[in-house]
Amino acid sequence: MEKSNSGSNKKIMMVGKGSSSSFDDRERERERESFHAVYKVPSGDGPYVRAKHAQAINAGDRVDSALKDMAVVMKQLDRTEEAIEAVKSFRGLCSRNAQESLDNVLIDLYKKCGKVDEQIELLRQKLRLIYQGEAFNGKPTKTARSHGKKFQVSIKQETSRILGNLGWAYMQKTNYMAAEVVYRKAQMIDPDANKACNLGLCLIKQARYEEARSVLEEVLQAKVAGSEDIRSRNRAEELLLDLDSRQPPSLLSNIVSLQLEDEFLHGLQELESKLGPLRPRRLPIFEEISNFKDQLAC
Repeated sequence: MEKSNSGSNKKIMMVGKGSSSSFDDRERERERESFHAVYKVPSGDGPYVRAKHAQAINAGDRVDSALKDMAVVMKQLDRTEEAIEAVKSFRGLCSRNAQESLDNVLIDLYKKCGKVDEQIELLRQKLRLIYQGEAFNGKPTKTARSHGKKFQVSIKQETSRILGNLGWAYMQKTNYMAAEVVYRKAQMIDPDANKACNLGLCLIKQARYEEARSVLEEVLQAKVAGSEDIRSRNRAEELLLDLDSRQPPSLLSNIVSLQLEDEFLHGLQELESKLGPLRPRRLPIFEEISNFKDQLAC
C-alpha cells in the first residue's frame, strides 16, 4: 500500500509486482465469475446490469456477500465512486457481523479513488471501536481471507494494520509528523519491516536523517519481523541510498579533514582562555574547534 511522490522517490516506493499480477488477474476473474453465477446476474457495465446487481441485494438472499461481491466487481470495472455509494446505500440491509468487513471494503474503495479524508475518518472510527472493545464483535480474534485462504487475525495485529493504513493516509496528506506518531505506535504493537520502511520515509521527509538511518538499518539487520522479505530489504536499501543523497557531509568530517594537530588545538584553546575575559564575544572558530577537540583527539 505504499507509494511516494515524484522523481526518484516513485522508484523507491513502488513494490515490484512480478508474476503476482497474473495471479491477481486470475483471482479477480474467478471472483467476477463466481458473483455472476451465484446471484444469476449478467456481466458487463450497463444500466441493466447494475439494476440486476441491486435486485440481487434487495432480494435479501445472502445480502452481505452479495454487497461485498458487487463492490469488488464494480471496482474492477473502474466504477469505484458507484461502488462506494452502493455500499453506503445497502449496508443497512446487512447483518451487524458484516459491518467491519464492509468498512474494509469502503477503505479500499476510498484508497482506490483518492478520497484520503474519508479514509482517515473511517480508519479512526475503526480504532475507536477497538479501544472501546467493540471490534471483532467482542471476540479476541477474527477469521480473515486472502487469496482464497483463511487465517486468524488478533486484535493486536488488526490494530497495528489499521495504524499502518492510517499512517500511510497521513503521508498522502504530507502530514509526516502525524504519520510518524502513528507508525511508531504501530511498531510498538506489532512491528514489521514494511511499516519500518514507511517510518524511515517519514523521518527522511522531516530531514531527520540519522533517526531514519537507524530505523532502516534494523530492517537490513533482520531485527524486524518480515525483514526476510526481499521487497522490504530492497526498499530499505533504496531509501538509504536516497537518504545518503540528501544528507550533507557532517561538520565533524570537514574539520577532521583539516588534520589539525593536538598541539595546535591546545595552543588555540589557551589563547582563547586568555582572550576570553577581555572580549565580550568569542570568535566563532574557537567555538567550533573547542566543540570538536575531544573527538579529534581520539
